[in-house]
Amino acid sequence: MASRSLSPGGYQVTPSQPLAGIRVLELGNYIAAPTAGRMLADFGAEVIKVERPDTGDELRGWRLYAGETSMLFRTINRNKRSVEIDLRTEAGQRTIQRLIPHCDVLLENFRPGTLDRWGLDAKTLDALNPRLVIARISAFGQTGPMSGQPGFAAVAEAMGGMRALIGEPDRPPARTGVSIGDTIAGLYAAFGTIMALYERETSPSPPPIARRTIDVALNESVLSVMESLIPDFSAYGVRRERVGGRIEGIAPSNAYPCADGRDVVIAGNSDAIFQRLMAVIARADLAADTELATNAGRWRRRDELDVAIGEWTAQHSRDFVLEKLNADSIPAGAIYTAEDLCDDEQLRSRNMIQKHRVDIAGHIEDVYFPGIVPVIGERSGPIRSLGPDLGEGTREILERFADTLPGEAHV
Repeated sequence: MASRSLSPGGYQVTPSQPLAGIRVLELGNYIAAPTAGRMLADFGAEVIKVERPDTGDELRGWRLYAGETSMLFRTINRNKRSVEIDLRTEAGQRTIQRLIPHCDVLLENFRPGTLDRWGLDAKTLDALNPRLVIARISAFGQTGPMSGQPGFAAVAEAMGGMRALIGEPDRPPARTGVSIGDTIAGLYAAFGTIMALYERETSPSPPPIARRTIDVALNESVLSVMESLIPDFSAYGVRRERVGGRIEGIAPSNAYPCADGRDVVIAGNSDAIFQRLMAVIARADLAADTELATNAGRWRRRDELDVAIGEWTAQHSRDFVLEKLNADSIPAGAIYTAEDLCDDEQLRSRNMIQKHRVDIAGHIEDVYFPGIVPVIGERSGPIRSLGPDLGEGTREILERFADTLPGEAHV
């Protein structure tokens, strides 16, 4: 394991990581831009998170059950530093301008035009640092008739096509239990940032600012994972609808109840796997049915297949069902709760559940956090530090890079 040095605030620097030496200035709140910053920080970039003095990122208070900082913030903003700078003031804007020459990346998710009003427009940023990569995340992108409109992930998931497909067909559209639209956008922003950095490093001269600017829209990020939603409509006139626990056009694939009151997800939707599944549940009649030999036929008779599979699972415990299916290489799994995830042997073996000591309202508690993805080597890399306390790095960072005292930054 590479040696790690501890810098002020408990932040650990690992020089051997892939992005070591890259410095990111994160002007982002909530989830989208901070997710991109987290991805870069996880693999060695020094991410300096700028927060409003006294209150900080509002995410600190979301799902806050005890203490002063939520586990949501601690998770999304791990491996970062926090500095308090008021971007709404001239002093704060000057401080950012002094930091820009020392950074490789500026990451932000304000509404388009906000940074321009703060004197941080593209022309100014380019003049301050002609090698700077700028990653912008917004609801609808930096251009187009809706570019100036606000929007959170809930809106983007609706307008990106996802919300219409989630839930039961006879109920209003539902939502996933996490802000998936923000997370997808954050992943794209991190990927785009790395591409721009690669081009910058491999080009004989710095690319123009247009090629160093990443424009990620929440709604487009959601649209990009909607598979063939648009082509199916355009080519065949097919309007996909909500199908509950299934997925359109693929069968059998659903959640099935077991005798002990727990559920399993079974995905028997390839031709060969379907045959093995029918053998396990002792339905030779369905295995021999020629209409069910292909996915198209199985989808037409999906209700019948779900009944047959559900009748079998209902006779056995969840563990028995999973043991039988796994023995025949049939994709299946339990529906995990948070408790199940913490206890999962597979996740633990890959260091994907990591324990940290956290101060919660004056009490030090052992808290589990999800590990770093993707794995490089055999196990997830260690989380070097959790999401920082507000302003823990302000003095050290501003004195090191900006020659500005924290008091001025707060003006």
